[in-house]
Amino acid sequence: MTTFLVAHGAWSAGWGWKKMHPLMAPRGHRLVTPTYTGLGERGHLANRDIDLDTHIADMLGVLIMEDLRDVTLIGHSYGGMVATGVADRARERIAKLIYLDAFAPQDGDSLFKLGGPEHEKVMRARAADGWKVSPNPMPPDTPAADKAWAEPRRLPQPIKTFAQKLKLSAPLTLPRHYIYATRHPPGDIFRQFLERATREGWGHSEIDASHNPHITCPDALMDLLARI
Repeated sequence: MTTFLVAHGAWSAGWGWKKMHPLMAPRGHRLVTPTYTGLGERGHLANRDIDLDTHIADMLGVLIMEDLRDVTLIGHSYGGMVATGVADRARERIAKLIYLDAFAPQDGDSLFKLGGPEHEKVMRARAADGWKVSPNPMPPDTPAADKAWAEPRRLPQPIKTFAQKLKLSAPLTLPRHYIYATRHPPGDIFRQFLERATREGWGHSEIDASHNPHITCPDALMDLLARI
């Protein structure tokens, strides 16, 4: 039995992984899907001072209060920033780190730095009141029913979560695996992390999906996670 702990993507929440729960349980796995402060059912707590450290602390609190150990940590998209910080600060509790089409930062990186100046410019332009960054559009191949379910639940996210630089206490040494979703347009910002995984000898896989395989192809993702 594996305990999977998910650091979800930007604008999303634990609800985004609801299709994965019934796939995990029959295989004997436990799936834990917390929600960051200011998003999802915790949206009423949103404020301009929430940053990357806040979301890392959210995840660390779950690890400690639930006494989770030997965990396989999944970071999806922005959640790769969060998961990397968690893996650094709770080294004794994390057995493996899986990046799911995610940012894979190194010490001193922010999401804005990794996304590049044009990406940052676009996101800053969408920051209502100077701090509430509105959600990215969902990929165009997302089924209409999934869009109808997900889009009303996606909430603006504080800009500091994207701008804050991640600080690591030391280089990570735990096993890491990168899953790259192949249905991106040319020049996408995630392929750089697949290339890093290849250079540095991590495990790596590709999945025939757009950016949210836990929503659009949960069965294929479950099979891949089981193999990993």
